[in-house]
Amino acid sequence: MIERRTVFKAALAAGAALVAAACSSETGGTAKPTGANSDGEGGGAQPVAKITAEPAADAKDVPVLKPAVLKVADGKLTECKLSADGGKDVKGDLAPDGLTWTSSEPLGYGKTYTYSAKATGSDDKPVEFTGKFTTINPAKQVRATLNPADNQTVGVAMPISVKFASPVKDRKAVEKALSVKTDKDVEGAWGWLSDSQVDYRPKEYWPQNITVNVEAKLYGVDLGGGAYGKADVTTKFKIGRNQVVKVNTPDHQMRVYRGGSQVKSYPCANGLDAEVDRNTPNGTYIIMSKEPSAIFDNARYGYTNVNKKWACRFSNHGEFIHENQDNAANIGKNNNSHGCVNLLEADAKDYFDSALVGDPVEITGSKLGPPMNSDVKDWNFSWSAWQGLGAK
Repeated sequence: MIERRTVFKAALAAGAALVAAACSSETGGTAKPTGANSDGEGGGAQPVAKITAEPAADAKDVPVLKPAVLKVADGKLTECKLSADGGKDVKGDLAPDGLTWTSSEPLGYGKTYTYSAKATGSDDKPVEFTGKFTTINPAKQVRATLNPADNQTVGVAMPISVKFASPVKDRKAVEKALSVKTDKDVEGAWGWLSDSQVDYRPKEYWPQNITVNVEAKLYGVDLGGGAYGKADVTTKFKIGRNQVVKVNTPDHQMRVYRGGSQVKSYPCANGLDAEVDRNTPNGTYIIMSKEPSAIFDNARYGYTNVNKKWACRFSNHGEFIHENQDNAANIGKNNNSHGCVNLLEADAKDYFDSALVGDPVEITGSKLGPPMNSDVKDWNFSWSAWQGLGAK
């Protein structure tokens, strides 16, 4: 975490003396009244102002998201400062009534902080206060990544995915740190696909042409098992036009819909009907990536280093929409692929140019159910089942 620190200083009361005599405060810090000799004589009664601090002086394992607070009773704060050893001052705000100062930025892991404060009491006598505390030093700091990335335009089925570098134990703590904001009301929920991945999807496809802002405020979050979030991550992206691909495998047609209306129909060949393992599986998928040229290998079926054009991946189970001009005799007539949707070259290029990552691909008519080992399986859960994947 990059620490940015500053200091608040208010003007000291005019004429305040700076000759100090030390005494212990109730919080374990050091309070110094001014205006008396070291033996307490010659300065009259002790100052009435009393400064206290949270966390208390000498506190250990202080959470980095807990603000440091300096308070005064029977007086007003005139100067407050909080800094790490060798570091810059921490930003903070003095309340309008002058009774409290509160830090306004996260603290660093494993650091010792020194605070100091000055105040003038209701008796016009100044006092000073100092102390130290140490923040928690996690056994492990876990980094997270967030997808889609900033400024992307994606399809209406695109999930938001937070992936952690190592498994998370406290899922509730993570979900509390996550927020999704859109410029239209959207019902959605987080679902855990593994111990290290949590996705957000709407109940229905996203509304088209909206902006989505995501914040994962994970720095300082206790993930469980001695692990803490390493840093906050954010993203802002746009949902594009509503385009949906629908393939009913017995029809040998791949239909493309825009805004609910069919705009294209391409003849296709799908997975071999006679062999269930080669069927193009039923389910709702998304376009995961686009490759103008892709190499296909499948030792099980005896082919390697096969180059096909205009490939749009829609499952990590191995399914693509791609050109297969070599199979032109079957396209639009027979299903004989190994699970991919084969198109003629011109049609494949035309579709490729129209597609966005995140566009939904809906497959029906097959004997094979959706593969649940794909990285992106969010839409193959019913809405109630998806809600059940949230933190318990």
